[in-house]
Amino acid sequence: MADRGASALSLPKDRPVRPDPVLALNGMGSFDWDLDAGLFHLDAQAFEVLDLPPEEYDGRLETLNALRVPPPEAARLDATVARAIKDGSDHYSAYFRIRCRDGTMRWTHTRGRLRRDDSGRPHRVVGILRDATEELADSTARSLRSAQDEAFRQQTGVVQVISAALAHARSVQDVIDVLKDTHGVRHLGATSLVMGLVEAGRIRLVAEGPAGSFVPGTLVTRIDEPYPMSEVVRTLSPRFIESPEEFAAHYPILWPHLTGLCITSAAYLPLIAQARPIGAMGLLYDDRRGFSAEERAVLVALGSSIAQSLMRAMLFEQEKDLAQGLQQAMLPRSIPSVRGADVAVRYRSAALGRDIGGDWYDLIPLPGDTPSGAGRVGAVIGDVQGHDTHAAAVMGQLRIVLRAYATEGHAPATVMARASVFLHELDTDRFATCLYAETDLSTGVVQMVRAGHIDPLLRQGDGRCARVTVEGGLPLGLSAEFGQLEYPVATLELDPGSTLLLCTDGLVELPGTDLDDGMSGLARLVCEGPAEVEALADRLIQAAEERGGEDDVALLLLRRRAPGAARPGRRLRQHVAVGDPEALAQARHLIRAAVRAWGARAPADEIELVADELITNALLHTGGSAIVTVRVLEGSERRLRIEVEDCSSALPRRRDAGESGVFGRGLLLVERLADAWGVQARGSGKAVWCEFRLS
Repeated sequence: MADRGASALSLPKDRPVRPDPVLALNGMGSFDWDLDAGLFHLDAQAFEVLDLPPEEYDGRLETLNALRVPPPEAARLDATVARAIKDGSDHYSAYFRIRCRDGTMRWTHTRGRLRRDDSGRPHRVVGILRDATEELADSTARSLRSAQDEAFRQQTGVVQVISAALAHARSVQDVIDVLKDTHGVRHLGATSLVMGLVEAGRIRLVAEGPAGSFVPGTLVTRIDEPYPMSEVVRTLSPRFIESPEEFAAHYPILWPHLTGLCITSAAYLPLIAQARPIGAMGLLYDDRRGFSAEERAVLVALGSSIAQSLMRAMLFEQEKDLAQGLQQAMLPRSIPSVRGADVAVRYRSAALGRDIGGDWYDLIPLPGDTPSGAGRVGAVIGDVQGHDTHAAAVMGQLRIVLRAYATEGHAPATVMARASVFLHELDTDRFATCLYAETDLSTGVVQMVRAGHIDPLLRQGDGRCARVTVEGGLPLGLSAEFGQLEYPVATLELDPGSTLLLCTDGLVELPGTDLDDGMSGLARLVCEGPAEVEALADRLIQAAEERGGEDDVALLLLRRRAPGAARPGRRLRQHVAVGDPEALAQARHLIRAAVRAWGARAPADEIELVADELITNALLHTGGSAIVTVRVLEGSERRLRIEVEDCSSALPRRRDAGESGVFGRGLLLVERLADAWGVQARGSGKAVWCEFRLS
């Protein structure tokens, strides 16, 4: 038998493998693997060995693995073939298990010979397959133990790979993504994964897979309920279920929902960090019964690594939320409407965790209207040194004093000098760059003062854009320390239709690039962008997102309208922070007043109700703040548009609230009352919008 098998492997290069009757009589099948075409041909006896109906097979190895070879066995075979190719060997041999049609496992032996072209590159493999179940059961128990040892080493390697990937996880979703990745628990042989986190005495399901394996009623469960995850959280001990009968006997509520997955065993692990349970994880298998002591130890180690990563991720998310909440609280809640100008502001946070920046913007209405009715306004852009909560706190204080000095009526140079003295006396080692531009919208005269900040850009009405060179002084804090408080003032004229752009260096700088090149690239982007400031601001932030970078971006656009020109659309923008009922009430009041002032009296109640639902959903389901924008869109049909932006990329979904449900009616209400609604991606978050037709 061995001689015939060796003969089958010694076919000439150009002769395809054909069924061999002698091989078939000895229970051997043959295969021909075309490495270039990716085709894996089997003869009739090979189909018998693999218990595979020919009509179910399309000639591809991926299909064969999916139908018969469990993932750990396929990974081990791939490694064996790859090692033979790398070592320059012309043959390989391996034992592996297949899953038969009735669900039982069978040992199989394969031997293959590599064919190489004239350059030494392998292009074809021919070989044999045979049933090795009796051989291993009767006379080669040591080989079986070796295969088990290899599987154990494979599992240990997977745990090491998972642990290394988890070290980079910065959020709970990152941890889940690592586990569901192709290099994750699937290589441990698991068919399905479930994970839940402990919250207020309950277990909330945060991950399950694959799709279609969700068990109704398990999204949130109590710790005292008869479920395996609840049990391991109560006892702080892993639970290994070694047979379907054991599963059905101990968990009769859960088992009927799992019969379709053909589960044969399961391992449920408590996720313990800092001596307390933070969750539980379950691995369900359809190709094994029982767990060896070594396998149990590996899975317990995996659970410990996952628990530590989850705890780090949750603490990281808490710190990030705290830092972003502080930063958002320091920025203006809303940008005031300015007569004679269109204004757009944007902020993009690029850093993670507590490493937030001190970038800020502000728009300050100045006292004293002009005869034409157009106002005077001060535009501020700045950046405090550092990326931490202290930088954000200093930024908030600087923003307040700059606004105070400007509204007192001081000249731009005086405003900057006094702010520098304030920062110097603040008992901090931080300095700040800043640019302050005071604009008379009736004449278009702009007076600018620069304290170590990058220059602004000016886009003309015809689309041309250029950098405005402004002679500057030292950054705030440093000029006071060195006694150089004289800030030169630059003057320019902002023509009707022209746009002034102020930004922080995060929009133009990248490590290893020149600032001048960055400014030139930004000028080209502005020149090619739309004229409307809101659309242009979105385009610039989108470009910053696509480019990446580790610095925050603050952006302010001010476009002067022609005197007496019709306003293209009225706009209200309001920031609503989490846990601030006063801000929520103020947003409702402003929306109602604005809608009535804009002539939408009939649907005002519906508009206020829908806006309230969208704001509440953003605050409730994202855990972050929201930015509400209400604007009138002019055109063939006059419409009012509401946008609620948040920092979560999770899309809203309608839920069935039931007859007595309190939650789940928000989006249904929006759909019924609004004429149109939808969702748009915005940087690292999204905007949920709706529109109403106005008479």
